[in-house]
Amino acid sequence: MQILTFYERQRIEYYRRLHIGIRDIGRRMKRHHSDIVRELRRNTVAGERYNAVKAQTKADRRATRTNKRKLETDELLHDFVESELKKGWSPELIAGRLRGDDAPPHLHGATVSHEQIYEYIYDGPGRYEGWYHHLVRKHRHRHQKRGRKPHKALIPELVPITLRPDIVEQRERFGDWESDQMQFYKQTERLSVQYERKGMLTRLHRVTNKTAAENERAIIKTLEPFPEEYQQSMTFDRGSENTCHTKIRDAFRMDTFFCAAYAAWQKGGVENTIGLLRRHLPKKMDIATLTDDQLHTIQERLNDRPRKKLNYKTPNEVLRASLGGALNS
Repeated sequence: MQILTFYERQRIEYYRRLHIGIRDIGRRMKRHHSDIVRELRRNTVAGERYNAVKAQTKADRRATRTNKRKLETDELLHDFVESELKKGWSPELIAGRLRGDDAPPHLHGATVSHEQIYEYIYDGPGRYEGWYHHLVRKHRHRHQKRGRKPHKALIPELVPITLRPDIVEQRERFGDWESDQMQFYKQTERLSVQYERKGMLTRLHRVTNKTAAENERAIIKTLEPFPEEYQQSMTFDRGSENTCHTKIRDAFRMDTFFCAAYAAWQKGGVENTIGLLRRHLPKKMDIATLTDDQLHTIQERLNDRPRKKLNYKTPNEVLRASLGGALNS
């Protein structure tokens, strides 16, 4: 892309005030429309109309800086990162994918760390481009992670997580699950979420309320399609819906463990999964309006999302390789 001149920026401002479309502006200026889009995105002051003088000032300021970020100097890398963020990929996934064999051919050898991406989003031009909107939690500023507080309940035959074998902690085998529920604003209907620790697979099932019976039904639907070696253990928080754990334990001959009170972060895999699901299932959504097919589509978006801990493979790819065939959904 050739650098725009001040005269060209004046023309863009004039055409925009006439409400002429981006592609039409590109044709009139004999520029590709993506050049116009990029100019408007990078040099428009937030909340204001495009102004040629202000745009030129911003461009001049960037041109005089010597400590430019990669995403400011490499347009191809910039556009790739932006497109992947819009798909819902995290900066960690984007950075990892670039380092792997699946990087786009036109970016062969180009790298950027996830911290550089976050820095661009929060401290660089990404602030004005609104990139934080594409992050999972859409925070304007970086937030520290905090675990959600579970409810206390009297759990029969509770086994604390401190007694969970190291093999579960180290993710050395398939079949160790974590379970939780997603709630929605002023609704009794919920989603029961199960997460497999090694393969990072997600399963979603609708439950009509928070009762243990409903939660038991959902967990059974998750576990039944899998062979016995995928039914090793389940980790819960201390919510009342998990008093069904003895029935799950006995039916599948699997171990069950419980986080400490107010320490849901001890089952961080499913907690993080719920955070990712909130992109598609915000708390104020009316969950009753979603069909089962739509919920399945959302579930598979997560299962087809590359994960850093899986060497940037997807959960579905890892589980298929392990099972030697297609997964039952």
